[in-house]
Amino acid sequence: MPGGTLTRLKQRLALLFASPAERRHARVGPAHLWKMKRAFQIEYLRRTGLEPGQRLLDLGCGTLRGGLPLIEFLDAGHYTGIDVRAEVLDEARRELVEAGLAHKAPVLLFATDLGALELAPRFDVIWAFSVLIHMDDAALERALAFVARHLAPEGAFHANARLPDVDGGERRDLRWEGFPVVTRSLEFYRLAGARHGLVLRDLGPLAGLGHVSGDPEQDGQHMLTWQSWQTGVNRAPAGASGARAG
Repeated sequence: MPGGTLTRLKQRLALLFASPAERRHARVGPAHLWKMKRAFQIEYLRRTGLEPGQRLLDLGCGTLRGGLPLIEFLDAGHYTGIDVRAEVLDEARRELVEAGLAHKAPVLLFATDLGALELAPRFDVIWAFSVLIHMDDAALERALAFVARHLAPEGAFHANARLPDVDGGERRDLRWEGFPVVTRSLEFYRLAGARHGLVLRDLGPLAGLGHVSGDPEQDGQHMLTWQSWQTGVNRAPAGASGARAG
């Protein structure tokens, strides 16, 4: 039996004995890691300067695995989540109600084409956790154009990415839940952002930022952050000491 098939079979068997939360959040990643990934997201964003009065856009919000504590932390109406899967957003709405946070009035949107989506607010923080790695090049281009249109002048866009192995080896592009799992160079991301007036900084591997999954592939992904050219070229985000320009 091929290794990938065996892994998928083990994951399906594990879900038979999973908790309701594990089954829900398995829609967006490994079921057994959902608590760690939830904690990582809000801790990272608070450490890099997120404040309750800011507006945050969560690209690929999924089941609110990471979004729920952000909704609780932010002022009412200041969280917007977008996802391309309607059934996953249904799980997100159930998660919100079960947590007793519907009164925080988050906006949850179904959108399959960011190129056609226009929102009224400008966002202080745009967040895309484990999202860019599932976009082909055309979708990435539309996403960066969307970010550039919706990012506040002093805002920041944060996203993790799979970069080529530092030893020169190659990472195979994979598939997950029908989405690609892609590897791109830092230079690719730098040039893509620059086409939309965004300047890139590489904050280093997720492991150094508090993401500890036990999986070297996940922990070795890098956190990237973009700001508009006018504000980003001379200033790294708060709490991002050691950041490198792309």
